[in-house]
Amino acid sequence: MAADNDEAIPKTSRSSLFSAKTEYACVSLLELASHHGDPNPLRLKTIAEKHNISHRFLVQILLQLKAAGLVESIRGAAGGYHLARSPEQITIADIVQVIDPADPIRGGDDSNSSALIRAVHGLWADVQQAQRKILETTTLADMVARSQGESDLMYQI
Repeated sequence: MAADNDEAIPKTSRSSLFSAKTEYACVSLLELASHHGDPNPLRLKTIAEKHNISHRFLVQILLQLKAAGLVESIRGAAGGYHLARSPEQITIADIVQVIDPADPIRGGDDSNSSALIRAVHGLWADVQQAQRKILETTTLADMVARSQGESDLMYQI
């Protein structure tokens, strides 16, 4: 009977496409995007606690994002982070390229491969191209709007 109850409990899922580090980077930048325009920088501690991310891990992530020019930091007691550009100017691809750069696509000569293997490789290339297009055309502003839409939907239910 315990097994039946376990099946009824939804488990949180993480995409196998990207690392946890990339997911946390996206969540962190979305949090900053949702506060864009606020004159007060967002504290790292606030992001870490709100999203249950290790403080040390988040420091590493934000340092990478800062080095890439996606975030800026303000030092001091009232310091924190804010986006270096507007949410409309930062794509999810920008974040992924910093945290989880893509492996070069395997070239290679498929001429010695069977037609079935070439068909599978062609499909993988199509999937990668579609994924790249989605990431390159989805901005932080789009994602903030999407998250607010979900909140509105949940409120209406």
